[in-house]
This record gives sequence, structure tokens and C-alpha cells, in this order.
Amino acid sequence: IVTHVADARSCVLHPASHTHRQLSDEQLMEAGVRPDLIRLSVGIENADDIIADIEQALNA
Repeated sequence: IVTHVADARSCVLHPASHTHRQLSDEQLMEAGVRPDLIRLSVGIENADDIIADIEQALNA
């Protein structure tokens, strides 16, 4: 499955290893992309479903 930020579905990605993977560690820090940064793009799903999915992932 490909994560795409221009999708109508919600997606979660790790920018340091996905959208910014070509940058060095120094460039990542300069860009404000920390190693622990997670990007959440919320789509058009039911809000309760999104919240439940996030809660389940955080509790795993």
C-alpha cells in the first residue's frame, strides 16, 4: 500500500524515512523533521473510526 498525502483517505507516515528520505540527518534537523515525527493526514472517514484506529495503534 502506498501512502499518498493527496488522498481522500486518512494516512500516517514517517517523513524522515518517506517523503524526506533523501536528506541527511543534518538537513532533516534544519527542515524541522525530527526522527520521531509522525504525520497524520486526516481523510473523509467517519471521525469516530479515525479516533478508534489511532487509539488502537497507540495502545499496541
